[in-house]
Amino acid sequence: MKVSPLKIPDVKLIEPDVFEDERGFFFESYNQQKFNKAIGQEIIFVQDNHSRSSQGVLRGLHYQVAPFTQGKLVRVITGEVFDVAVDIRKESPTYGQWVSEILSGDNKKQLWIPEGFAHGFLTISTEAEFVYKTTSFYSKKHEVTINYLNNSFDIEWPLKEVFLSKKDSDAQNRIKQT
Repeated sequence: MKVSPLKIPDVKLIEPDVFEDERGFFFESYNQQKFNKAIGQEIIFVQDNHSRSSQGVLRGLHYQVAPFTQGKLVRVITGEVFDVAVDIRKESPTYGQWVSEILSGDNKKQLWIPEGFAHGFLTISTEAEFVYKTTSFYSKKHEVTINYLNNSFDIEWPLKEVFLSKKDSDAQNRIKQT
């Protein structure tokens, strides 16, 4: 497993060791001991989530406030997404900055997005299945959605025409502190 910090160093790109031959492939998608060593802290995941989205579906930008802040380990099983993490930690030197990565079933890359980040993704293939682990349980009461077109971020989304849920289309531009 190769772990690399992105432009915002707390967000990590994880590239698993994939063993392929004429039969197919095998890789260890998660190993708590190796993951904690690579991240440099003990992380405990409590929930797994799985979504399927059609091309142009944008989910985000989502996060949860205390006491239900979430770290996320995200990956794509099939298809391809443009995945984004936005630093919303007020005291951070990278506050308001974002990083992105193309995650796909083919490249098998994963992103570690720690607490204090808003997260979203845009499906760029015909369809994509997206899975992620979280460090805290989902709490509708503590969930916040930021408008994906927030001008202070200027995220360069690869598709102009997107499909949003009502929650995402009604999102505000402000950041509620975690």
